[in-house]
Amino acid sequence: MGMSIRNQLAGTVTSVATGEAMASVKVRLAGGQDITAAITADAVNDLGLAPGSAVKALVKATEVAVATGPVEGISIRNQLAGAVVGVSTGSAMASVKIAVEGAELTSAITKEAVDALGLFPGSSVVALIKSTEISLAAA
Repeated sequence: MGMSIRNQLAGTVTSVATGEAMASVKVRLAGGQDITAAITADAVNDLGLAPGSAVKALVKATEVAVATGPVEGISIRNQLAGAVVGVSTGSAMASVKIAVEGAELTSAITKEAVDALGLFPGSSVVALIKSTEISLAAA
């Protein structure tokens, strides 16, 4: 099945904390980074997720924010350090490709943000992703 979601990161579940309705699933990506996905408890059960499960973390490009360094004092837990490998801009929006250890992410942000952050190939950046914006697929 083809998907329009550009960001598909392979990883392994390291822990699952399930509550009444929601679960926090920690995933170690192929590049060694840890991310957290907040998904429903039903999804954990339906996918049979447990430590050691192979998964793909799926993130829409519109849900990847970009910062020029680590951000403190913010609720976003998923912060992946990387470098810009490409920027494509239109009149209003831009697509920024970011190489992180073991993977590549695409972020859809405004052209104004690209200009304000001074993004260009080679720029050091941090990709920010809310845990509620990560979906998991059993691999």
